[in-house]
Amino acid sequence: MIAAIERHIGARHNAGPVRRIDTHGAVILLGETHAFKLKRAVDLGYLDFSTVARRHAACRAELVLNRRTAPDLYLGLRPVIRGADGGLILGELDPGKLDQGGADDRDALDWVIEMRRFADDALLAGIADRGELTQGLLRDLADAVARFHDRAAIVEGHDGVERVHRVIEGNRAAMAALPPGMLDADDGAELVRRWQGLLDAHAPMLARRAAQGHVRLCHGDLHLANICLWQGQPTLFDCLEFDPDLATTDVLYDLAFLIMDLCARGLGAAANRVFNRYCDRRPHEQEGLGAMGLFLSLRAGIRAHVGALGAVRQADPARAIAAARHYLTLALDFAAPHEAPARLIAIGGLSGTGKSTLAGALAPLVAPAPGARWLRSDVIRKRLAGVEPEVRLPPESYTQAASARVYAAMLAEATDDLAMGRDVVIDAVSGSARDREGLARAAAEAGAGFVGLWLEADDATMIARATERSAAPGGDASDADVSVVRNQIAHRPAPPVGWVKIDADKAPDAVLAEALAACAIEA
Repeated sequence: MIAAIERHIGARHNAGPVRRIDTHGAVILLGETHAFKLKRAVDLGYLDFSTVARRHAACRAELVLNRRTAPDLYLGLRPVIRGADGGLILGELDPGKLDQGGADDRDALDWVIEMRRFADDALLAGIADRGELTQGLLRDLADAVARFHDRAAIVEGHDGVERVHRVIEGNRAAMAALPPGMLDADDGAELVRRWQGLLDAHAPMLARRAAQGHVRLCHGDLHLANICLWQGQPTLFDCLEFDPDLATTDVLYDLAFLIMDLCARGLGAAANRVFNRYCDRRPHEQEGLGAMGLFLSLRAGIRAHVGALGAVRQADPARAIAAARHYLTLALDFAAPHEAPARLIAIGGLSGTGKSTLAGALAPLVAPAPGARWLRSDVIRKRLAGVEPEVRLPPESYTQAASARVYAAMLAEATDDLAMGRDVVIDAVSGSARDREGLARAAAEAGAGFVGLWLEADDATMIARATERSAAPGGDASDADVSVVRNQIAHRPAPPVGWVKIDADKAPDAVLAEALAACAIEA
């Protein structure tokens, strides 16, 4: 069958060599413009492709499920059939029945998924390794995941607590079955204890989320190697298709795989950006954020035992085992008790002083992972107006009454986050005493600490930054152009009492260092 696919590629798509990729469940053959995926005739326990009928069903499921996010990539199914000379060939796609393939099922000896091929350097895993995850790309990535979860089918009748319990038990059993010495047994036992403690603490909330529709048919395998750039946009592909039950999960557990993957690569700032942008786009997920530590830890734990088990099949087993142990350490860190009280860190100052630059740099450094919730008044204003964050609003959206509604919504969200124990970074002008008093009061009512950081910069610096931001590709949530900045300068408030004043004319790293010192955060 491999030869039949290679002949098809050579005849129709290119005359050059065909590249082959082998996975535990499939063989993938790459031509210049198309890719063909043949399921292996295997039964691995958790997936069963042992018969033609099972492979056909899995191919159809893969096609249908991945077309939710990558319809341009997944072209359809081709049957493997006998040609006139008795040799194996690929049948034709039927344009009207792409989900079924182009031949009578009875004639098919097997089935192949045909895809468009994306560039070798388009995988986000490689882009991340090359240090090329730009802020715009991270924004688009979070938006893509949020849109997918918006549309994902709600699965009713599932116990959100039991579902997580099964994941814990699966991880416990898998770790216990590993050969001695691959992963530290005491660490594994401690990890399971932490998971169970977190599940007990969050059980009522997880049950509510299941009842409210947060358990959906998700991607199930959402890490950077299953996301590519297609036509300039992050595109999710290769979802978990062989067992819909495994992919039926809380949407935040689905997101957690991506966040964990970024953290595991040492890209905590990127993880925090994706986390916050996703939360901005799906604010109704807020209650579930308390379980992010558990979700992140479970994802890392799975990677630990899967990596350890497969190490012997790797070209460099020692390196694979080291990676598995790294994931185990990460899983323990994600699930570690966080006893320090939450804090509200308010960053104020006129437009152009660099509040958002500082907030974006500070939020990832606030424990626990993936960092603080970054609440930006500009983003909340757009949400209340029902528009995308980068859409400019008319002047009537900036009246005193409108701004009061923005601050009220921001404080309400901050209070809920603080109550769950998550630190919050507020990014807003906070030019009036009433606004600043409201921030301090919200922290006090939540039993949280409070730090106010007031940024000041020269007029020329603020004007230059506003000009640069207005011209930035992709836009920005702030509508403050040069005219707004000049108006603020003309009515500049006195530095607030009790807030730490920071000279924002300095380089961003220097401003961040002062902010970290004021907040007693070790970078």
